[in-house]
Amino acid sequence: MTSERMSNVADESGSPVFRRTTDYRPRRSLRTWLIGRPLPTADAPHQTIGKAVGLAVFAGDALSSVAYAPQETLVILAAAGTAGFHWAFPISIVVTVLLAIVTISYQQTIHAYPGGGGAYIVARDNLGEVPAQAAGAALLIDYVLLAAVAVSSGVAQIVSAFPGLFPYRIVLGVGLVLLVMLANLRGVKESGITFAIPTYFFLAMTYLTVIVGFARFFAGTLGKVEIPPHLELGQAPVALFLVLRAFSNGTTALTGVECISNGVTAFKEPRSRNAGITLIWMSGILGSLYLGITFLLQRIGAFPSEEETVISQLARAAYAGRGPLYLATIAGTTIILILATNTAFADFPRLSAIMGADSFLPRQLAYRGSRLVYSRGIIALAVIASLLIVIFKASVTALVPLWAIGVFLSFTLSQAGMARRWWKIGRLAPGEEIRERGSTLRREPGWVLKMVVNGFGAVCTCVVTLVFAITKFRDGAWIVVLLIPGLVATFLAIHRHYRALAAGLSLDQYGTTPSISRHRVILPISGVHRGTVTALRYARSLSEDVTAVHVSIDFAEAEKVRHQWERWGEGVRLVILESPYRLLLEPLLAYIEEMAAQRQPNETITIMVPQFVPRRWWHNLLHTQAAMMLRLALLFKPGIVITDVPYHPEEIRPAEGQRKPLKVGLPRRRGGRREGR
Repeated sequence: MTSERMSNVADESGSPVFRRTTDYRPRRSLRTWLIGRPLPTADAPHQTIGKAVGLAVFAGDALSSVAYAPQETLVILAAAGTAGFHWAFPISIVVTVLLAIVTISYQQTIHAYPGGGGAYIVARDNLGEVPAQAAGAALLIDYVLLAAVAVSSGVAQIVSAFPGLFPYRIVLGVGLVLLVMLANLRGVKESGITFAIPTYFFLAMTYLTVIVGFARFFAGTLGKVEIPPHLELGQAPVALFLVLRAFSNGTTALTGVECISNGVTAFKEPRSRNAGITLIWMSGILGSLYLGITFLLQRIGAFPSEEETVISQLARAAYAGRGPLYLATIAGTTIILILATNTAFADFPRLSAIMGADSFLPRQLAYRGSRLVYSRGIIALAVIASLLIVIFKASVTALVPLWAIGVFLSFTLSQAGMARRWWKIGRLAPGEEIRERGSTLRREPGWVLKMVVNGFGAVCTCVVTLVFAITKFRDGAWIVVLLIPGLVATFLAIHRHYRALAAGLSLDQYGTTPSISRHRVILPISGVHRGTVTALRYARSLSEDVTAVHVSIDFAEAEKVRHQWERWGEGVRLVILESPYRLLLEPLLAYIEEMAAQRQPNETITIMVPQFVPRRWWHNLLHTQAAMMLRLALLFKPGIVITDVPYHPEEIRPAEGQRKPLKVGLPRRRGGRREGR
């Protein structure tokens, strides 16, 4: 139903333009029950979130890293035995300092680019096309691996509390990814409110565990955990390479710091201020928990194990057993690890939408779904993450080496881009402005200090990227090292396609539209029946130059067609193509190509395809679908229009003793071709 509200305007050429408002609302269905009723576009400004909810939506990744970053550090140090574990806390201090540097840098990014986009936008505006695509590829890989690692780590927490579920960890992982996907398809605001309570429950239980642990440590009652007899620790010396590998694993605590800068547009106004405050909250919470947990793990003699996580060991030591507080801590940690996947589901679709709008990814990713979220990006992320969980059997240790290299590459490109941005600002005259795609450049006080901060941050994260790539290369980082250039090449190829398409469709220097001086219609027929006559009459309404074509694989059948055509053909010529090898499409395509080769300028050839439309969809399995095959074969032939003329047998039922006139179906268009309904 369409509203009567409408306006009539005319463009410069005098062509009338009508605007009408539709009152149609999508009906309720299983889809609306799962993800909610569709939201109108006007509701988009009301779907923004505040700082408290924003912390739950965008900080879940970073905050959840306290559950696995200390463990992955101990996994490497275990090669040197208990002597290696003494390096865990010094490494955590260095990681926390690096966290502070990255946080300060991204604070500047948030205020400089209030439209969001993070490393991709910064690199695009300041470093060029290829670095921007490298940043985009690194971030997309980061978000996919985040979803897989966070869910796998959450499943590991469940298995720690309930060891009998160990054989089902892959099924649990895939199921949890699908649940988070459904929650995000419902919309950013709704999913954020849903995830806020579990996030703050995790923070409360984790801080309580750390506080109780420190209280018992200072009281001298904090016990040690026993190493299982079957667990053998290494006796290797504590070498520099070992410490660097442990540091690389510990830097996974920084993953997710960039997420807030990518999702600035999701915050309420003033966006930059709210996003910046949320980033400070997140970094402060992350740094304090990371240092506290690592310190206590060293004091209780925690050991890395696939059977029980170090968080489980810490809670067991702090609460002296597996009581209600222990179970609450494990439940909170499991929930936040699963909800950390929400950070990936919040940022992956946004980044892919930006890259899609820039024509480096399929443009479908830039379209919002019924709930004002980028549904296609959400579904794509869920599918890829689920595949990784299946391939790597939900093992956090196997997935982590693939992860952080992309994160720190994006850190490096973002901060290098910001340093160049401040350098460009320093060259502007007072009062001068330059508008770029992502921001506006104007001279600012203190640009030298800001450039130094971002430049120093770029150097630090670049060093970490190289360390990670070298120390984790054999563990699987080589996959990402090769994958990023491959993705960049793919993005550039997609961009070339869209650019060539735009050039081919451009009306610039097009001139006047050429008129059609001749219209030739070719009507392939398999026999003479009601559908054939329907198509013939529609063809004659378009042109007097109509040729019917029948491919003969049986002489008797061809003669039958000829005799029937003499009665029903209405004087239109019929060409019978003999096919001694019983081929149908090939002789017909050869004939059409011959006619196309003889096509005159401003002549259009239309292939009129009669198509039988059965009453039930499964009836199609009982027919050869020759019309569909013919359309697919002719789709890429230039200068040819393909038109379907549908034939619905149930619509034509003559009364007894009467001859009911045939109905001609109206044509339909699909992607520039006329087709039947």
